Amino acid sequence: MQVTNTINNIIYTKTAVKKVISALLRYGIPVAISVGLAWFLSKNVDWGAVKDSLRNDVNYWWFLPVIVVSIFSHIFRALRWQLQLRAIDVHPSMSALINSIFGTYFVNLLFPRLGEVWRSGYIANREKTSFTQVLGSMVGDRLSDTVTVALLTLFTFFIAQDKLMMFFDQRDDGSGSIFTSWVFWLLVVLGVMGVLVMVWIFRSKSENKVIAKVRLMLRNLWDGFAAIGKMDGKWLFLLYTVLIWGCYFLQLYLASFAFACTKDLGIMAILVLFVLSSIGMAVPSNGGLGAWQFAIIFGLTLYGVGTFPPSTPYDPQASAFAWLVWGVQTCLLIVLGIYAFISMAIDRRRIATGKTVIKTKSQSEGMSI
Repeated sequence: MQVTNTINNIIYTKTAVKKVISALLRYGIPVAISVGLAWFLSKNVDWGAVKDSLRNDVNYWWFLPVIVVSIFSHIFRALRWQLQLRAIDVHPSMSALINSIFGTYFVNLLFPRLGEVWRSGYIANREKTSFTQVLGSMVGDRLSDTVTVALLTLFTFFIAQDKLMMFFDQRDDGSGSIFTSWVFWLLVVLGVMGVLVMVWIFRSKSENKVIAKVRLMLRNLWDGFAAIGKMDGKWLFLLYTVLIWGCYFLQLYLASFAFACTKDLGIMAILVLFVLSSIGMAVPSNGGLGAWQFAIIFGLTLYGVGTFPPSTPYDPQASAFAWLVWGVQTCLLIVLGIYAFISMAIDRRRIATGKTVIKTKSQSEGMSI
C-alpha cells in the first residue's frame, strides 16, 4: 500500500511539474519577451523629447476615425467567422460573435495566442456544440490571416523594393549585403528543409507517436484552411477578409495624418509600415508590445523620419508615433474587452432565465425534418 501511494505521489508530482513548466513556457516566455523588448526600446528613447512631440506635433482628433474603423474591423471579423460557423451548423447570435472577438483581443493582451482558444471555448459552451469543431473553424480563420500577411508582404516587396532593399543592403557592421551573409543562407536552407520535413510528415504513414501527433496537427490545420474553399459564401468570406485588412491599413493611414512628421508620407510609405508592423505582431509578446513599436520606428527611418539604420536615441517623433498609435489601440481593446465581458455576463443571465433561447444542433435538425 505504501509503495502504491509513493508511486501515485511521484506520478502526481511529475504531472504537476509538467503543468508548471508548460504554463511558464506558454505565458512566461511572452511576458519575458514583452518586458525585454519594452526595456530595450525604453532605454533607447529620449522620453523628454517624445513628450514634447506628443504635446506639440499631434492632432488628436484624427484618432476618432481611427477608433471607429478599428471597431468595424472587429465587426467584419465576427461576420467572417459567422460564415465558417454556419458551415459546421453552429449559429450563435451576432452579438455573441462580436463579444467573442472583443474578448479575444482583450485576453491576448494578457496571454498571447490564448484569446483564440478562449473564444472557441466560449462559443462552443454557449451553443452547446463541439469545441474541436469550433476550434477548427478558428484555425481556418487565423490561417487566412497568415496567408493575407504573406501576400501583402510579397506585394509590398515588389512595389516598394527600393526602400525594403535598404534594409537588406545596409548593415550596421559595414560588411555588405545581407544576401552575402552565411547566416541568411543558413536560414534559407533551414526554412526549405523545414517545409520538406512537414511535407514528408504530412504524407508519412509512420506509426511513431510523435510523428503521428505532428501529422494529425498538420492535417487539422490543412482541413481547417481547406474548409474555407468548400463552404457556402466563400466569396463573401474573401470580401470580409479584404474589409478586415483594409480597416487595419486604414487605421494606420488615418493615424499618420495626426502627426506632422508622417502626414505627407503617402500611401506607399504607410503600406510598408503596415506590412512591417504586421510581421512584428507575429512576435509572441503581450499585445505586440515592443515588436510593433520597433517595426514602426524602423519603417519610419526608411522614409526619413530619423536616421537609417536607426540610431540611439531613436527619433522622438518616430517614437511618439509608434507609442501613441499602439497605446490608443491597446486602450480601445481594454475598453471593448470590459464591455464584452459585461455583455456576456448579461447574456448568461438571460439564457439562465429563459429570456434568450439557444437552439442546439439536434434541435435545429429536429425542426427541419
